[in-house]
Amino acid sequence: MKQFLFSVLFNFITRVCFGQTQSEMNEEAAWDFKEADKEFNATFQKILRDYSTDTIFIKNLKKAQKIRIQFRDAEMDAKYLDRSGGVYGSVAPMCWSMHKTNLTKERIKQLLAWLVGVGEGDVCADQ
Repeated sequence: MKQFLFSVLFNFITRVCFGQTQSEMNEEAAWDFKEADKEFNATFQKILRDYSTDTIFIKNLKKAQKIRIQFRDAEMDAKYLDRSGGVYGSVAPMCWSMHKTNLTKERIKQLLAWLVGVGEGDVCADQ
């Protein structure tokens, strides 16, 4: 019985003390994307600086990035076709931001190979 009361009390306290409204969760997810986007931009700018003498690489990297943004935006539109709340309701902005954050973080990982290199012996690596 004590364990049951403790469980009920614990759940009540955690929900009251740590609960968030959907609006707050939407804002937090949007903030997470902004932070990931800042990290992406810093990484991309560092690559542009580090490889500034390789004009062909820079031209191709910018071309690839432009296409990647078009692909990301098309994927976002396909996945979340109705962001007005009709299909997904009030969680739509949160889901949108979370997915966009994940796609951005994946791209950062890809770009980091240009800055930190790849493992020895990986002759077909992404670099």
